[in-house]
Amino acid sequence: MKALITGASSGIGKEIARYLAEQGYDLIVAARSTDKLNELRDELTNVSVRVITIDLSREQDAYDLYEHLTDEKIDYLVNNAGFGAYGKFSEVPLETEMNLIHTNICAVHILTKLFLVDMKKRNSGTILNVGSMAGFCAGPTFSSYYASKNYVVRLTEAIHEELRREKSNVKVSVLCPGPVDTNFNNTANVRFSAKGLDARYVARYAVDKTARGKMVIIPGFAMKAAKFFSHFVGERFLTGISYGVQSQKNGDK
Repeated sequence: MKALITGASSGIGKEIARYLAEQGYDLIVAARSTDKLNELRDELTNVSVRVITIDLSREQDAYDLYEHLTDEKIDYLVNNAGFGAYGKFSEVPLETEMNLIHTNICAVHILTKLFLVDMKKRNSGTILNVGSMAGFCAGPTFSSYYASKNYVVRLTEAIHEELRREKSNVKVSVLCPGPVDTNFNNTANVRFSAKGLDARYVARYAVDKTARGKMVIIPGFAMKAAKFFSHFVGERFLTGISYGVQSQKNGDK
């Protein structure tokens, strides 16, 4: 069995790699940080680990990654690479937002599409897309990130239902955590007011739920409760709450 994990150099992606290695998957780990990927390869000695240095903010790199692996049977794809950009929409640099869109949306779309076609032909395989609780609402002062995760959530839900109707053995799930203790905060230049969940717990929870065919995976009771109660308020009220949450994040270092 072989798994491809993007954004595997830290956080949830790294912990998913460790967990899949425990389950016997040979790994292909992809990210921008070669040194961190090499450290992970040296740690996981029980399986084969191949390192691919790639920057998914460049759209062509997603195509190149697939072409590089086109002759291999990828049993498990984890689309984890992604980042956020904090600030008012009118103030965040456009270049930063386009890099975010290419990483969080285009790369996820391209890799999901291309590997899903192969998996459907074999009638086997698993895709886990890493979304966020941000994927269920708008995010003033974090607008592009929230919008990108809305795309990931809705795309995955649609694919999941298509596969269910086809009675396919291919599994597709989306992980939607709230705050997680990862390097995401530093990259996005924010600080969460609430303590994040442990990345190891989130990763293992996600892989286990994906194996059971769960469409939307929300770790932690607090986030499950928040998602449930969001159904009882209007979009404007929910966006106002989101703004209040975002305003508690301090983007200054």
